[in-house]
Amino acid sequence: MKIKRDDNVIVLTGKDKGSKGKVLKVLGERIIVSGVNKVKRHMKPKTKTEKGSIVEIESSIHISNVKLNK
Repeated sequence: MKIKRDDNVIVLTGKDKGSKGKVLKVLGERIIVSGVNKVKRHMKPKTKTEKGSIVEIESSIHISNVKLNK
């Protein structure tokens, strides 16, 4: 079976083991799942008046670390 966008999956390994989520994007052998594997990124200000910030975004997970949730 192939995992596609909008499929519901369960994480099998890693710090988010047991988490469920929806596939947002498929990137070859890696996928991005909503609410899983969040990392913090420092964002530079785009203009002089804007402030920089720390943003929390989802990072990719290898496709072998998830399974389809039916």
